[in-house]
Formats: sequence, C-alpha cells, structure tokens
Amino acid sequence: MIGHVSIGKSAYHCISYCLEDKRELSEGQKEQLSKAEQLNHKNRAEVLHYNQCFGNKKELAAQFRDVQQLSRRCEKPVLHLSLRLAPGEVLSKAQLTEMGKACAEEFGVGDHQYICVLHKDTKEQHIHIAANRVGFDGKAAKDGNSYKRMSNLCRRLEKQYGLQEVLSPRAFLSPKDRRIQRHDSRKERMRKDIRNSLEKSESYTFFEKEMRSLGYQVIKGRGISFIDDKKVKVKGSELGFSLSKIEKVLELKIKLKQEKEKSPQRQAHQKSRPFQTSDHRHQAHYETEIIGAVEKQLSKILDELIRPEHGNDVDNTELIKESRRNKKRKHRQMSR
Repeated sequence: MIGHVSIGKSAYHCISYCLEDKRELSEGQKEQLSKAEQLNHKNRAEVLHYNQCFGNKKELAAQFRDVQQLSRRCEKPVLHLSLRLAPGEVLSKAQLTEMGKACAEEFGVGDHQYICVLHKDTKEQHIHIAANRVGFDGKAAKDGNSYKRMSNLCRRLEKQYGLQEVLSPRAFLSPKDRRIQRHDSRKERMRKDIRNSLEKSESYTFFEKEMRSLGYQVIKGRGISFIDDKKVKVKGSELGFSLSKIEKVLELKIKLKQEKEKSPQRQAHQKSRPFQTSDHRHQAHYETEIIGAVEKQLSKILDELIRPEHGNDVDNTELIKESRRNKKRKHRQMSR
C-alpha cells in the first residue's frame, strides 16, 4: 500500500479534485477509455463517508471555510490524504471506509469535517480523504512527521487486512537497519554495463561510444555521470566507477596491450640473432620472465579496478547525527 499526504489552502480545489472526473478528458475520451480499460473514467468518484459535513462541492467548501474562520493562525487548513492498494488487491467498500476512518484518526482529524472518496478510474483501488485541519474547537491538527505517520499507518493496515507488505521508507528505519546495504537493481545493471564496456574498450572515446550503444547518456565534467533510458541520473562514484578510476583502467589497458605487443617482437629479435652465447640466452629468458611478471601484475591490478565496489548506498544520517552529538557533548564538557 502506498500513502500520500499534502496540505493546502483551498478546500474547494481539493474537494473538486476528489469528487470530479479528470478535467483533461473529454466526454468521448472518458467513454472510450472506460470501454477499453473496463474502468469508470466517467463518474469515477463515489463518496464512501461524510464526516461532520454533507452536500456538493460548493456546499462542502463553504462548510469547511466556516469552521476554518475559528483559527486565523492556520495558513494551510486543508489536509489531503490518499491510500492506494497494490495491483491485484481488492477490498470491500466497508473495509475501504474503515481504512479511511483510521487514516483520519491517525492524522488527528477523526472528529473534524472530512469526506472519504473512492476513485474507480485506475486498476489499483485507491481512496482520497479531503479533511479540514481546523476542528470545531478552533484548534488545528498538527502536520509534523506526516510521512512517517503515513508510513506507520500503511504498515499497520497491511497487516490488519492481509495486504502485501511494503518495506518502510529508509529514512524511517531504525539506525541498525539503516546501515544495511540495500540492493538497487538499477545500479547493479549500470555497474554491469560499465564493467562490460570497460572490458571491451581501449580508449575513453570507445568506452563512451559503447555506453551510448547500450542506451546511456554519458556526462563528463569534473566527474562522470550516467543517465539510463528511464532518465535516471547516477554519478559514477555512486556506482564504484569514478572518472579517475575509469581513466586509470583504460590507461592500464593501454600499457598491458603495449607490453603484450613487445613480447613477440623481442622473442623474434632473439631468434633472428645467428650466434647467441649462454649469457645472451640467459638475458633473453630473464627479459621474458620480467615481461610476463609485468603483464601478470597489470592484469591483476586491472581485475581489481574493474571489479566495482558498491557505492554509498548506505544512509549514514544517524552516524552523522551521532558524531554531531558527541562533538556538542565534548564542547559542553570543555566549557565547564
């Protein structure tokens, strides 16, 4: 389940969005889409619950405004909440209404004016709640930690109704869980494509051409970044392939190629000499061993460089905060 939270000034616009069809679609388009997708693009909204209010959009907006006048300090008195189920999940209208009430309670507007509306124009079931943050006592519901509260609510509702459980946003995980490196399939694919392109390339120009053939846009400046076919931009340093590392890999590949080209030339030169003393043969053997060792060393360095370390996928926010707290603690102790 995915939840969304926002606050605003206009009750009329929020209620209109919840109760009306999409304005960008004509009547003909609504009918065509409804037949093609087996959905309700026309009359998409169904009100599941009215709380402390009733009527059409104009009447509801007027009722909201009357109560909002009880608190002149609240600059954004409208709360807009939404809950969307995962594809394939279906709940009854009674269950969706219960979820809407639980959502209103979580955000402190359970006894305020609000409407809970079901939209039928998407394959995933989803509800909207348009609520008045100002209550009949003149006090406004708090909006702090709204994303964390919505995340916690979604996790509870998933368990309550047996829905597909979604991992909590990383920012709200415990410090211990936050340090666990997460798997990012997009970055893994990028790392693999960069590594394969480097293995094929002998110059930066060839490397960039290879990456572009795979559908990436390469941006080179003081560093390097890659943009995939979904227009997602990722720095090379986050993938374990900084610009300096890529240049070093290509430089080593050139050196390794040069050493490999020298080896048969030297062997041919040694064979072409008609008379060779034991010292000459010993020197040729020694040079061959040296060349082989250099090639082996270069290959080993190249393999280590081309194996990407994971970028900074770990959120170190808690570690930074802890460091700052320690510094403040030491400062207070020194000032005593």
